[in-house]
Parts: sequence; structure tokens; C-alpha cells
Amino acid sequence: MLSGLLLALSTVLAWLLTATRVIDLGEADTVTQSKLSAEWERGNLVLMIRHAERCDRSTNPCLGSADGITFNGSQTATAVGVGLQRLGLQQAQLIASPLTRTRQTAEFILGQVVPTQSWVEDCNSGFKDAVLAHKKAHENLVLITHSGCIDQFQRKLGVRAGQRDSAYTQAFFVKVDGKQAPRILGSLDAMDWGKLPDLQSR
Repeated sequence: MLSGLLLALSTVLAWLLTATRVIDLGEADTVTQSKLSAEWERGNLVLMIRHAERCDRSTNPCLGSADGITFNGSQTATAVGVGLQRLGLQQAQLIASPLTRTRQTAEFILGQVVPTQSWVEDCNSGFKDAVLAHKKAHENLVLITHSGCIDQFQRKLGVRAGQRDSAYTQAFFVKVDGKQAPRILGSLDAMDWGKLPDLQSR
């Protein structure tokens, strides 16, 4: 009886210790500890951003059609865009899912039309492999995608169900340097982008 209990406890402990945590990069010192800025400058990051607030699931005013985003969503997407400009987009490829809500989000983030590719909306078990196949060496990859796709990626990297969550326009930074296994650096809410260092002012 006691040995069975100890085995169960050790199994739970091992499960907890091997789980991948998603760190909130909006908290004090987490950006510095994650070395996000250095990895961005090296072109070693994949950045997945969930689309902005959906019109068809909100009572807030819509920008246009029901399959698009709300006015509030357009404002948060613009805030993300300001933050991305602080990091710099000289060595970054941006791709959006072709659905209306992701295209609109991407346009407010970048201020122009962003290329779309259908694989960015394929939120299945192959999403992680598709991301890694499209990541080029020394070039950051920015994807405007869906919560289901982010969930699939996190699941493959060992993030437990209770930790897998993505709010509207929330961003997930993943280090992909081609040398080591991909590693999640953390997540950032739309209104926390101002906490990132301004690499363009250097």
C-alpha cells in the first residue's frame, strides 16, 4: 500500500518537474533572463501571435464583417505592431493565416497587407513541424495564427493542458536556432510590449 502511494507521488512529481512552463515576459526581469533581445537580433526566434478579438464572439463593435475582428481588437493589434517595430523587422518574415480575422490582425500590426499561407491555419498535430520547416536560419519568423495552432505547438513542447492558453493578440516567443530543440522563452500580452527594450534606438 505504502509503496503504491510512493510510486504514485513520484509519478506526479516527475510529471510536474518535466512540464514546460510558459513564463510571462511582462513580469519584472523576465525579458532580461530569457535573453529574448539577443536571440531576436540573431534571428533565432519564432513568434506566434493569436489574432485579435473576434467579432462573432463579442458584443463589441465590429470593424466590418462578422468573420473579422472588433474595433477593440484593431487597437490591441496596433499596440503589438508598435512593440514589434521596437524590436525591428529587418530580419523577420511575417506570415498570416488566410482567414479574415488573422489577415485583419496582421494588417493592423504591420500597417500593410501581410502575405498569407494556408498552413498557418492548419491547427493539427503537424503544426509544429510545419513551423520548423518554414523557419529560416538567422531570420525571425512571425506568424499571425490561431489559439488552436499555438495550443498544438505548446503541446508538442510539453506544456501541460492547464498552462496552454492564449488570449487575443497574445504573443509566444520560441527559440529555434537549428542547433538545440525549440524552447519557449515566454508569452507577452498585447499591452506589455512597451516593456521590451527598443533595439532600434541602439
